[in-house]
Amino acid sequence: MVPEVDVRDVLAELQRLRARVPLLAGALAASTDGLVLAHDTPGVEAEGVAALTAAALGVAIRMTDATGRGGFRELVVRGENGYIATYAAGSAAVLTLLAEDRINVGRLHLEGRRAGVRIGELVDAALAHSARPAPPTTRAPSAGTDRSGTLPQRPT
Repeated sequence: MVPEVDVRDVLAELQRLRARVPLLAGALAASTDGLVLAHDTPGVEAEGVAALTAAALGVAIRMTDATGRGGFRELVVRGENGYIATYAAGSAAVLTLLAEDRINVGRLHLEGRRAGVRIGELVDAALAHSARPAPPTTRAPSAGTDRSGTLPQRPT
């Protein structure tokens, strides 16, 4: 599971991506287990797309493993009305883009890969930060502690 990420930074990246690529209909960053980190997906249920992305990611990872193609990088699905492209975003997240059928697919890949790297850096930095132990705090004992420094036991 991904720790608390500064959603504003991830959302800002999604919005910059949509501004650079006008035929994007939506952008979503999610954890690899299907939890929405941030989204800019007007008219689309972000939680459902994130859950489906996690399911598709599981199949894609199994396919790359089974065929000896290495680690997952991206998955593209083309429907009658456009594309759904999912890109790896660091070690614990993915970027899913919804694009209109008229999009330049090369541009979609270029911008999607770049944004995936930036979002991955944000998520991986949050993971690294959460893995570090919190620095010890020193405080005077409160009124509820005995002078040995141990806290009283809470009733269970």
